Amino acid sequence: MQNQAAMSFSERNFQPVVESCEGCDRVVEESGSQFCRSYLKPEAKWRLGICNFATHAKPEIEIATIRVNPLKAAKRASAKKV
Repeated sequence: MQNQAAMSFSERNFQPVVESCEGCDRVVEESGSQFCRSYLKPEAKWRLGICNFATHAKPEIEIATIRVNPLKAAKRASAKKV
């Protein structure tokens, strides 16, 4: 039985990275192929959106701005006091 640290990524059933993984710090090159150090099947991590292991891609957060009518806000505030 081989020591697991001495085994290569291909021997441990790691699949090569997909195009979306390019630029990630977790990508390791071995024997001319690139593998993810953190996940066996990188394609599955990108199927539903951004991979949670990705160091090069950050999720976009949209902030919605709401405009408040000052007259209505004053009416609501005074109605709560009564």
